[in-house]
Amino acid sequence: MQVHYLEIVTDDVDGVCETHAKLHGVAFSAGEPQLGGARTAQLSGGGVLGVRAPLSPTETPVVRPYALVADIEATVAAATAAGALVALPPMKLGDHGTCAILIQGGVQLGLWQR
Repeated sequence: MQVHYLEIVTDDVDGVCETHAKLHGVAFSAGEPQLGGARTAQLSGGGVLGVRAPLSPTETPVVRPYALVADIEATVAAATAAGALVALPPMKLGDHGTCAILIQGGVQLGLWQR
């Protein structure tokens, strides 16, 4: 499994970005509209770290890894057959690819297809 996108949702975007920049020596973008306004930084393994504010009043802070998959539709189908709930069905994110969010056992898992 390869984590393609690691998403942090927080009310303290600037503080979290500053901490990660100091700890890991990365630089964050000003914000990516196609990723919910997330400030992003490149990870050494080729993935991306995104830090953004909640998109709605009901969205709570979370750290959500998005695993890279070859066929997001088939992966969502296999996960639901195994008992996962679909929180966000596959959704195109402009040039970034397609993502989906699953929940199983109270834990959120994202999927990403380029």
